[in-house]
Amino acid sequence: MAAPPAQSRLHAREVADKLAVVRRWLGSGNAGAVRLRGIDWFAWATAGGSSAVQQSAESGVAEVLVSAAEACILTDEIEADRLRDEEVGALFSFHVTPWDDSHLREHFVQGLAGGRPVLSDRPVGAELALPAAARNARLVLSAPERERYRLLGALSALAMTEALRAARPDWSAWQLAGAGAQALWRRGVYPALVLAAGERRLPLYRHPTPANEPLGRDAMLVFCARRHGLHANLTRCVAFGHAPPRMHELLDIEATGLAACVPGNSLASVYHAFEQAYRHANAPGAIREHHQGGVTGYQSRELLASATTALALAPGMALAFNPSLTGNKLEDTFLLGPDGLENITFDPAWPATTAHGRMRPLWLESPW
Repeated sequence: MAAPPAQSRLHAREVADKLAVVRRWLGSGNAGAVRLRGIDWFAWATAGGSSAVQQSAESGVAEVLVSAAEACILTDEIEADRLRDEEVGALFSFHVTPWDDSHLREHFVQGLAGGRPVLSDRPVGAELALPAAARNARLVLSAPERERYRLLGALSALAMTEALRAARPDWSAWQLAGAGAQALWRRGVYPALVLAAGERRLPLYRHPTPANEPLGRDAMLVFCARRHGLHANLTRCVAFGHAPPRMHELLDIEATGLAACVPGNSLASVYHAFEQAYRHANAPGAIREHHQGGVTGYQSRELLASATTALALAPGMALAFNPSLTGNKLEDTFLLGPDGLENITFDPAWPATTAHGRMRPLWLESPW
């Protein structure tokens, strides 16, 4: 179904704005063309289009090629019609080559570049990397991107609630992960990552890939959910009976870190706030047991917070932090605005409490 005219105009404006940014990179590097191979950069440049077929790959079945005079999609005869009809529309020209002749594509790229350097997000051969400012520019999301993100966050939260309300203690983690993935797909969201663990494995591993054993008394489900190239990250837990203690400690730790998320602060300062909070909770080693998250967006983890991450936070960035203590973890995705954090993965139907002035999720207590 074609997009409404107003939506199409907004889409065209977003693409035009991004092409203008890319063309500034040409000037800064005296380059003839910019070649964007990654699924992440393809989605960014096309305002949410997908070049993914093998969903776990970093690079897809098409590229974006931009010169001073042209913006086109490089792809092969297998993919061109679908990409034109369903992903990109008429905002780009297409250069289509046979699937078994990559030399034709390379010849076209060199011709368009006119003998000058080619910049790429994933450079090959003599190609040069994108300027350092390119990645940081991508981290500040435009108004249309933030609207797409809000919808993704809402859909992901609903899928999480659906899966955990359906969960049973005799399910395996495979079944729980499958229910989560199904709930995402049903809403048009790709499960880029689904982690699940039950009573035995939850205290043991920070990244519990699903296993074929019963959940038991409690369970955790983790999503990195992708739509229009953006990622929503969230974690929720369920207890089949009463929730375990220590939730208040984790909420206090998280609140300290989130309070440091203000425009102008460095990502390192957020890390140090978490570090201090763990010490205050008498768990100083916990910060080394798992990363704390950081900036998210067109990659699930665009940039992790560390003691030396100098990136300054800015309005329009998306943040996802996942503080954890043994057997317990919290995570939501937030948009940073001039007045603070907006939680885009909060489901009002999920049990919650007010912690330090912010609504935060609790464990779901299931009667099963």
